Amino acid sequence: MFGFGDMIGKLKKSPKRIVFTEGSDPRILEAASRLLASSFLRPVLLGDPDEIAAAAEESGFNIRGAEIINPKNWDRFDEMVDMFVELRKAKGMTPEKARTTLVSANYFGTMLVKMGIADCLLGGATYSTADTVRPALQIIKTKPGNTIVSSCFILVRPSATGENEVLAMADCAINIKPSEDELVEICGETIECAKVFGVNPKVAFLSYSTLGSGKGEEVEKVRSAAAKAKAKFPNTPIEGELQFDAAVSPRVARTKCPNNLVAGYANTFIFPDINAGNIGYKIAQRMGNFEAYGPILLGLNAQINDLSRGCNALEVYSMAIITAALS
Repeated sequence: MFGFGDMIGKLKKSPKRIVFTEGSDPRILEAASRLLASSFLRPVLLGDPDEIAAAAEESGFNIRGAEIINPKNWDRFDEMVDMFVELRKAKGMTPEKARTTLVSANYFGTMLVKMGIADCLLGGATYSTADTVRPALQIIKTKPGNTIVSSCFILVRPSATGENEVLAMADCAINIKPSEDELVEICGETIECAKVFGVNPKVAFLSYSTLGSGKGEEVEKVRSAAAKAKAKFPNTPIEGELQFDAAVSPRVARTKCPNNLVAGYANTFIFPDINAGNIGYKIAQRMGNFEAYGPILLGLNAQINDLSRGCNALEVYSMAIITAALS
């Protein structure tokens, strides 16, 4: 499995505890069973212990040794309520409302990370992205200097040389129509994420125009964002605005933007909006035979990650390793 040797090696030296918000989901149970057979990651399953045990037995997964926490009767629930009220007091949070909110696994799990009881969280097998991101924004909050949470996908496929072709694409899941400055922030976070996966980033800000060939407000936004990103990250090759063919095809690049250091060789792509990003990565995944890992959430004070509701157990296992290794 791509690139996980280094991550697993890192985790073996410093094992992490990862919260799974949907503890009785068969895909989560299969991934947890596989993790429990190793020693580098400790799963924490949220839900009713009897329901989780029954679901595991029905599906044939061995989860002996897993930590199971039921939000409805956890012995430190009062402590969690007090902390949550303090965190949200500016929004009028009361103890009564906190108790109602925190029995939801997405909020409860995020608070376990906030309290230092777990290192990271993976959810979304049944929750929407919004239901994973909202508690993270309210409880974990963005890193100093960041204004948004964004996301990227890492796409991988074997190449003819036997090495993996690895690409980073952002933002494909969170920000619907990012501003210029938000695109710059997305770029910076994506550069750092790409490096974790062994990518030496060559960044293309994508558009329907290549270096002035097209006009329009959206083109100007991407062009300006690319210029700001170049100034902010001078040690990373960045270009924009570029059409996708000019970004990835050396032949096209020679015609549209000759002698350009990025055009034709881009491996890190910043999309102008979520429509383009979500469609783009799924085309690569479904028609380009890339494995897609993500969405990897970027910009938070702790590693909280989201699953696609269409995920399988292998994707859960892979994302658990990624989430823990980034925490």
